[in-house]
Amino acid sequence: MSTDVFCKIVKGELKSEAVYKDDDFWVIKDINPQAPVHLLIIPVRHFLKIEDFAGDGILLGKALLLADKMAHEHGLDRGYRLIINEGDHGGKLVPHFHIHLLGGKRLGPKLVKE
Repeated sequence: MSTDVFCKIVKGELKSEAVYKDDDFWVIKDINPQAPVHLLIIPVRHFLKIEDFAGDGILLGKALLLADKMAHEHGLDRGYRLIINEGDHGGKLVPHFHIHLLGGKRLGPKLVKE
């Protein structure tokens, strides 16, 4: 396992507010929420980026289905946004694949202000 913040959370070295755990994924509350609901879907196994799932596409699909399940369990029936940041230009800050689930208010069409 790597030593990034999400690996440390999964190993129990750092605290987080988990709302879901299974053998493949943890779902935690973001410590700096950008919406009333802001969850992070994190694989237990360390994947750096999407292409690392090449041999395990089923697991990547499970992440998306889990995100949808968490959205509905957290009352986001009017809609939600999923964000995957890849690379420096994509805004990735943690070197561990994860999906942001945001909702609970009207988010608007743009992510970046011009």
